[in-house]
Amino acid sequence: MRANELASCRGRLEEFAGEVFAPWSHADQRVKGSLYLRGLLLDGRRKSMQPMVGRLGVDHQQLQQFMTSPTWPVDTVRTRLARRAVAVVRPQVWVVDDTGFPKDGTSSPGVARQYSGTLGKVGNCQIGVWLRSLQAAAFVQQSGRQLVIDWLADVHEK
Repeated sequence: MRANELASCRGRLEEFAGEVFAPWSHADQRVKGSLYLRGLLLDGRRKSMQPMVGRLGVDHQQLQQFMTSPTWPVDTVRTRLARRAVAVVRPQVWVVDDTGFPKDGTSSPGVARQYSGTLGKVGNCQIGVWLRSLQAAAFVQQSGRQLVIDWLADVHEK
């Protein structure tokens, strides 16, 4: 999205950000959340911090602190986004999808020798599980989590 396109829908974007970030107790968090959202929407191949702040014309440190030291409730934002997506998409079908992420080492959380459809065999990998809502014209990823077998075993033992 180019800057002029973003400017033309800024009112709707601010309304959306206000709704999604409403539970955040600090006004500066809501402002930075809205800024980050604008940065994601602007044209640019890379959506990492440095290129994004360059496109936005803001200080790198404020967005960096916002993303690396979050004191805001992530699950609350995910829940609000999911509810909004369901209201807009009005899904006809729900899909639970698992995906394997091949890994060479064992230092990442959840890496184990396990079956992966991505590999088509047993291998070193992580498994991610997503919930998606679908209808004829759209699909929305509602939630995504890495499935960590060791953590599930720990929960089962307790």
